[in-house]
Amino acid sequence: MSPRPTPAYTRAAALPAILAQRIAIIDGAMGTMIQRYQLGEADFRNEALQAHPKDLKGNNDLLVLTRPDVIREIHEQYLAAGADLIETNTFGATSIAQEDYGLAPLAREMNLAAARIAREAADRFSSADKPRFVAGALGPTPRTASISPDVNDPGARNVTFDQLRASYREQAEGLLEGGVDLFLVETIFDTLNAKAAIFALDELMEETGERLPVIVSGTVTDASGRILSGQTVGAFWHSVRHARPLAVGLNCALGAALMRPYIEELSRLASDTFISCYPNAGLPNPMSETGFDETPEVTGGLMGEFARAGFLNIVGGCCGTTPEHIAAIAGQVKAYRPRGRHDPLFTKLAA
Repeated sequence: MSPRPTPAYTRAAALPAILAQRIAIIDGAMGTMIQRYQLGEADFRNEALQAHPKDLKGNNDLLVLTRPDVIREIHEQYLAAGADLIETNTFGATSIAQEDYGLAPLAREMNLAAARIAREAADRFSSADKPRFVAGALGPTPRTASISPDVNDPGARNVTFDQLRASYREQAEGLLEGGVDLFLVETIFDTLNAKAAIFALDELMEETGERLPVIVSGTVTDASGRILSGQTVGAFWHSVRHARPLAVGLNCALGAALMRPYIEELSRLASDTFISCYPNAGLPNPMSETGFDETPEVTGGLMGEFARAGFLNIVGGCCGTTPEHIAAIAGQVKAYRPRGRHDPLFTKLAA
């Protein structure tokens, strides 16, 4: 790919200073908001996909091509609620994930379109005193490099590291060309998958010369305190710290109350980077409007407690959260200072 022209001053360069001065707000759930639109199969098809043989409803990443107005409107709702960072609608926009729908050849186009939609929305809401940032989202993919898909064969694998790297590289190229400010490797339940994404990003930025910040966010799947591939929070951090991410954090799977001990541990261990946290809105509850337990007031209050305890630099929501949740979170955390960061390299240079 041809690299974007690198401006003398980029928005991304301002992020570390902002995170040191105040707690930044990232957006909430995309899927939860898409459900509000009650879209049908026709919404997931444009003219080129009218005769596509597979059902496409539920392929939310495809909406950047077929219903960009919906995705743009959701981004704008989160920005209006106070989000400093919005994620591209690309959680499953890798060729590996899109194989399930027979749309792997469209993966790069999806990422390019998603980044441009988010970029336009962020620019529209940006001001001199409150710049808005676009995070290019790289999800975990439905295939894992560390976990067997066959309970009878622990050594079986349905994807290789190189296949993951190539798929993430293609995704990152589209996101970069579309104008993202940073990359977000999120909802990590297999650290080897995350390493493939990190490798692809480093490879891309080495070749283009455009070095964007990276945020890495893992997922503790249950009360064991481990991600699905078996690592503790501490082991996860030590597995990815070589990437020197702008921030490391946790998202998804758990609500804030259950996530607290793990984000506290990560905040203590990862002393040389910023901390991000965007939990679900509690536990799943099919009787509620969003499908999850917590109201905006409850989630906002819990994240306010995290901020008061000094755990946070970036905060937002995952599954079940809405612009109302993000507004409540922003209102609660604004009174508190961000978590401090101690970088031994910077300290040594300063001395």
